Amino acid sequence: MKIRGAPAIASLAALSIASYLSRATKQTPTPAFLDSLESLEAHLAPIFDHLYSSRPTAVNLGGAIARLRGVLASAKEKQTSSVAYDGADGAAAAHSSVESVVQGLIAEGRAVADEDVGRNKTMGRIGADWILDNAQKNGFDTSNGLNVLTVCNTGSLATSGYGTALGIITHLHEVGKLRRAYYTQSTPYHQGSRLTALELKTLQIPSTMICDSMVGSLFQHESIHAVVVGADRVAKNGDTANKIGTYNAAVIAKRHRVPFVVCCPVSTLDLSIPDGSAIPIEYRPPIEACLVRGRIVSREGGGGIEEAAQAIVQITPDLALEDHGVFNPSFDVTPSELIAAIVTEKGVAERAPQATSISVSEVS
Repeated sequence: MKIRGAPAIASLAALSIASYLSRATKQTPTPAFLDSLESLEAHLAPIFDHLYSSRPTAVNLGGAIARLRGVLASAKEKQTSSVAYDGADGAAAAHSSVESVVQGLIAEGRAVADEDVGRNKTMGRIGADWILDNAQKNGFDTSNGLNVLTVCNTGSLATSGYGTALGIITHLHEVGKLRRAYYTQSTPYHQGSRLTALELKTLQIPSTMICDSMVGSLFQHESIHAVVVGADRVAKNGDTANKIGTYNAAVIAKRHRVPFVVCCPVSTLDLSIPDGSAIPIEYRPPIEACLVRGRIVSREGGGGIEEAAQAIVQITPDLALEDHGVFNPSFDVTPSELIAAIVTEKGVAERAPQATSISVSEVS
């Protein structure tokens, strides 16, 4: 959990490969795995496998690794063709091309991260426009701005910059159409109260934190015009895996007829799986659900804050952690029938009235 957020996980994995290879090319003597394309592939294969398996729910990670594998596969195909056509001369040329393959891998790794910011800003604009249009179609007065709820953290701390769902909120703020952003604490890891809170405060966006269990009460007492969330994986039918607690918010939003919008890059769409039942769900260590972390607040002397003091505190009694004493999935799956629209950099896929699925291939 040092790095979290599906786009950020993919960017980090790709950049780690780029950095690793960049440093390897400067070593003396040259590492043996740079002697040939075969040795390079053999060396990187277990590294790719390890990175791919580290966070199973976030499909962006698999996409990034696939792009890097693709660079190797393309080079290997060219080498085979060259040797078959030119014989010994082709073999010599293939050997000398290892350096160009390494540079190609470095460039591809950096591109995975660099592409993220631009598409996030595009999604922010597209998603904000859709929410505004939808509010106006439903007779809401948007002159004073909209109230929008989000879950978890989907901003610059979860991506390479600007954010996905939080990017929509940011764009609404930038164009003067946001009244207030609401966000859940997103327990047990508190990505909302620790990360989203920081981003919104830094951006000077009017915002209010709520506990996860307060979503229903919020809808009863405030006019919420939309819920916007990110995604770690979206199935072909629109079922969406996202941070635990997203499904709860979607169910309550449906009850109150509040549009529930998913915002994610095309790389998060997984058209290879038919629905959410095929999405692998990561389970975190049980102890994580029993802990809170943050700075220590002293009750002595008027309740002042000890600025430098940080702590991780267990807030539950000792439970049977390894004997089903704690249920701690990191993600849940929101059925597409609860989702009004899915926003990517390619556009908006809306769920038709009475439909129980969304054709995400329209925006893939």
